[in-house]
Amino acid sequence: MSGRKVRKRIGALRDRGRAAVPEKDPGRLAVLQTIERLEREGRFDEDAEQDPPTIPLEPDQIDYLRQKPASRLKAQAAYQIAEAFVDRLIRERKLVIKGVKGLENWNNIAGGAVLTCNHFNPFDCFTVEKVFRQSAHYRKKKLFKVIREGNYTNFPGLYGFLFRNCDTLPLSQNKKTMYNFLKAVDTILQRGDFILIYAEQSLWWNYRKPKPLKNGAFKFAVKNGVPVLPIFIAMEDSDRIGEDGFPIQEYTVFIEKPIYPEKELSERAQVDAMRDKNYEVWKRIYEDFYGIPLVYTTAACEEPAGEQ
Repeated sequence: MSGRKVRKRIGALRDRGRAAVPEKDPGRLAVLQTIERLEREGRFDEDAEQDPPTIPLEPDQIDYLRQKPASRLKAQAAYQIAEAFVDRLIRERKLVIKGVKGLENWNNIAGGAVLTCNHFNPFDCFTVEKVFRQSAHYRKKKLFKVIREGNYTNFPGLYGFLFRNCDTLPLSQNKKTMYNFLKAVDTILQRGDFILIYAEQSLWWNYRKPKPLKNGAFKFAVKNGVPVLPIFIAMEDSDRIGEDGFPIQEYTVFIEKPIYPEKELSERAQVDAMRDKNYEVWKRIYEDFYGIPLVYTTAACEEPAGEQ
């Protein structure tokens, strides 16, 4: 082969390699800019992306405890579909769980518990569910997940089906529905099951820092006399580029020791103490894993406060 043909062939291969790497998705870039702005402004509890419009959830539209036969059958089908879906994501390396640290802390919990986890991707819920299935509690207990109202009533496609049927606990603007939600939370925790709550309230795509925590998860724990189990998912760029042009993340799941209510304190003081301890645990994991101090771009949140 002549030198000219060799150079032409090398150029063609180089062009093909460049074409194989997708450009960064403009929508993702816009989300990252929104996250930067929200952090600067200290608006940590606001989502960086638009959720589906909320449709009010009526009391007769949700069987929180899955007591009806139809609800149980739909849940069984949904979990089968979800398991196959997540297994495919893992095979295709679109969801990469690199390691799990501290699973014994979950295994050692005797009764119910509230789980808190940082929220940065729809797949983080799948990650916690996958880890639950590795725990000693799988098939003995259930893992419920608190979700937004609109995700239950108005999310399309496969995700919408899973949101409605995989033991989810949707919040609601309807007072009667919310009353039923609160009753279900108490029942679930008192009978010894688990509830996953995203105490940061917002989802920021691939945001690595822990965000200030709201009080709700800790109020449920104090009311029911159960611990909070802090879970923090750290991430690293993998060697694969996703369809959006960004590196697929490899997750390391940290499960820390449970935080118990301090019953000698007032209810408000117990909530504050649990929330602050949870945040400090996440902060320590972040700084140890990434090797940098936790610093926000807004001075207003150098000392994050919880929901007042």
